[in-house]
Amino acid sequence: MPAAQSTRPPASDGSPCAIETTERVVAVGDVHGAHDRFAAILRQAGLIDARERWSGGRAILVQTGDVLDRGPDSRRVVDLLRRLEGEAARAGGRVYALLGNHEVMRIVADLRYVSEGEYAAFRSLESEELRERYYSTVVSRAKAAATGAGVGFDEPGFRTRFIGATPFGLVEMLIAFGPRETYGRWVRDRLTMVRINGIVFLHGGTSPAVAALGCAAINATVRTELAMASAGTDPQELLLKTLIGRDDGPLWYRGLAEGEAVLATPEVDTVLQALDARAVVIGHTVASGGRIRTRFGRQIVQIDTGMLGGRFYPDGRASALEIRGDTLTAVYEDRREVMGTLPPLPPSPRPASAPAPESRPAVSAAP
Repeated sequence: MPAAQSTRPPASDGSPCAIETTERVVAVGDVHGAHDRFAAILRQAGLIDARERWSGGRAILVQTGDVLDRGPDSRRVVDLLRRLEGEAARAGGRVYALLGNHEVMRIVADLRYVSEGEYAAFRSLESEELRERYYSTVVSRAKAAATGAGVGFDEPGFRTRFIGATPFGLVEMLIAFGPRETYGRWVRDRLTMVRINGIVFLHGGTSPAVAALGCAAINATVRTELAMASAGTDPQELLLKTLIGRDDGPLWYRGLAEGEAVLATPEVDTVLQALDARAVVIGHTVASGGRIRTRFGRQIVQIDTGMLGGRFYPDGRASALEIRGDTLTAVYEDRREVMGTLPPLPPSPRPASAPAPESRPAVSAAP
């Protein structure tokens, strides 16, 4: 039975955790700056035209996070998504660009995976001046720290290392992702999870313990934590004390994508029941062979196929998951493959949306 014909009442409060639609849903996994491949698969899925304008009508696009890092064109990807959000809405469709762990890394200035092209995309006529001003701040702090520790300070050596680690465009990029700037506001406004026709979409997945919070509370908690995170956030504090950093949280968890030794069928059932879901669609962990795959009787759908390709993902390719009613279809640039039908909706769903807690729920630390 198509999802649109279920007995669930349509959402009346606009909750992203209780979306019901008769339209087709298209989900795309990790992009990592691969703008051209991303645009190509959106065209193949019938969502944009040759000018990269929305042509999907009332369809829903879900992008499950990690548009940043590794590839050179992440700024273009963000710009495309930002524009498509408005164009789709005007056509009666929707674009849900979700949060990934690499978006959080950008907010806290964890730059380990930023590519040269990403820095270059933010380079400006003021790059040299901005870098010198940044250097003045950094070197002053380093000198003060050395003085406090009673040790000498090699400024020429320090400057050489600083210049090597601070390409033109880096300062502008950090500014652009600040909390009051366009890109920073956009990232901080991302949802972590949406639920459409009983199907939950998110970046990494969730352990049973975190799933017990429910969709609405997970979204609210992550939104609060993002508002408090900044370039000065201690990575260890992030890992230990926040949902956005926990390895069993929605942005980092891999248990739904990895072998049965990590998560068994009863635990998957627990996750689905907690989220009132019949299936969970995830990115984050690259599927082998660059092909969308399903697990646990199509209750888990893994859509990260290493779109960027190249040295990072040699077997990677662009892909999209199309859902029409209950039918899953994998869309690649050269073909479409019907993957079967989704499991039925749970017989007795609990309310999909609950009031958000006033503060972050207490959850036991990951093992």
